[in-house]
Amino acid sequence: MSPVTIYHNPKCGTSRNTLALIRNAGVEPTIVHYLETPPTRDELVALIAACGLPVREVLRSKGELFDELRLADATWTDAQLIDFMVQHPILINRPIVVTERATRLCRPSEQVLDILVQPQQGPFTKEDGEVVIDAQGRRRT
Repeated sequence: MSPVTIYHNPKCGTSRNTLALIRNAGVEPTIVHYLETPPTRDELVALIAACGLPVREVLRSKGELFDELRLADATWTDAQLIDFMVQHPILINRPIVVTERATRLCRPSEQVLDILVQPQQGPFTKEDGEVVIDAQGRRRT
């Protein structure tokens, strides 16, 4: 079984759904509660690079802290934004999942299906009632 790591916030529905999809593939991932155990600056830089996304896409733009720090201001450099994420891990968008296939910011949660090696082992419905994997094992789009 290939290893999977999820940078997880249990208070986030998308993160919970992503974790459930990983487990629905029969995988028990390494769970990094990144608010309690945040990645180092080097680890965060590596995760962002592996995702292949601009820094701003990994920056969580919802919430009071984003507004309070005025992070929508385009004058902030990538390095400065990363420093803010290291200092305030709540600013890291989630969940980020690492598999042998890829590293991805899994928003929406079903993006994790594209990077899991193991197939889903049964139907799956998100917390909000949206069917992701139907009773015949087909992915709903």
